[in-house]
Amino acid sequence: MRAVHFGAGNIGRGFVGLLLHEGGYEVVFADVNAELIDAIAAADSYTVHEVGDGAKDTVVTGFRAINSATDEEALVQEIATADVVTTAVGPTILRFVAPVIARGIAARPADAAPLAVMACENAINATDLLATEVRQAVGDEAWASLSTRAVFANTAVDRIVPGQPAGQGIDVTVETFYEWAIETPAFNGLLPSIPGAHFVEELAPYIERKLFTVNTGHASVAYFGARAGIGTIAEALAEPSIAVAVGAVLEETSALLVVKHGLDVDAQREYRETILRRFANVHLPDTVERVGRQPLRKLSRTERFIGPAAELAERGMAHDALVSAIGAALEFDVADDEQSVHLQAKLHELAPGTFVEEVTGLAPEHPLAPAVLAQVVARQASLA
Repeated sequence: MRAVHFGAGNIGRGFVGLLLHEGGYEVVFADVNAELIDAIAAADSYTVHEVGDGAKDTVVTGFRAINSATDEEALVQEIATADVVTTAVGPTILRFVAPVIARGIAARPADAAPLAVMACENAINATDLLATEVRQAVGDEAWASLSTRAVFANTAVDRIVPGQPAGQGIDVTVETFYEWAIETPAFNGLLPSIPGAHFVEELAPYIERKLFTVNTGHASVAYFGARAGIGTIAEALAEPSIAVAVGAVLEETSALLVVKHGLDVDAQREYRETILRRFANVHLPDTVERVGRQPLRKLSRTERFIGPAAELAERGMAHDALVSAIGAALEFDVADDEQSVHLQAKLHELAPGTFVEEVTGLAPEHPLAPAVLAQVVARQASLA
């Protein structure tokens, strides 16, 4: 069996690629980073180092690497003969990898089994987005004949893979916990063999549970930590006031998840507590700057702050802690993060109401808008 994985970075090697390897796949890593691809191509193996309770080291072998910027024809042929294609490139990059995936699907023999395509991104229904981009790349007429050659299945993925220590090469350090949930309906019973993943009939609860607990919580720690001048996630969560603030955020998102998806209250509380223990892992050298990067995306309408806060406001449920986290996010000011720079520029340039609509996607009449507007006004006053 063969899998083509787009994104040869730490998540690609330390999570998705690892689970595919353990499932018996030869993994072909595709990336535009020439230095990284050359290093992977020159290696016979790499090691995934777990840190935390029950940690172990896993040696990964049986992989290859292709530079997707310079060797697209070879990549097309790999996709044409693969069983699985996965991505871990970031939601905004999917439109760039879609055309070569489209070409690979078109090159598959008509009698080949459908290619399983799964976007493993921190976004809701990222595979649907990828499928749309692939369809646009080939056009509706061609898609009608190609759509039977691939299956697009949404996934929910969860593993903390921090910035890596210098000099580690292509080895990866990760936490022990992971979850890869894959929706089953698209496969019509013909599921790919990925023992490390679990297949579920209804994915939405898993996606939102992860996004509104792990991602909301992680970013909250980062933004409260950055405001306090603290360097790492574990150090930030060790500060009592931040621990209380983040706990309050996750109590609000948990309340939404319980009401919306019928999750068990006790099970969600245990999940929330597990997440906080993961963040507090002192063996993970994760920084608030890394976790807080791309604040514009994180403050967008369906993402980890505005998404749950808006639904809570619409239901008349408490959302003050989330609004406080949004306020902390507005203060995130890191010179080497492009979105952070753009965020601060917008705060200087735009009227408060315009900023709220443009950045968060909230209409003025939305019940959450006044609270967010107040945070924007306060931030702009501090910059004056």
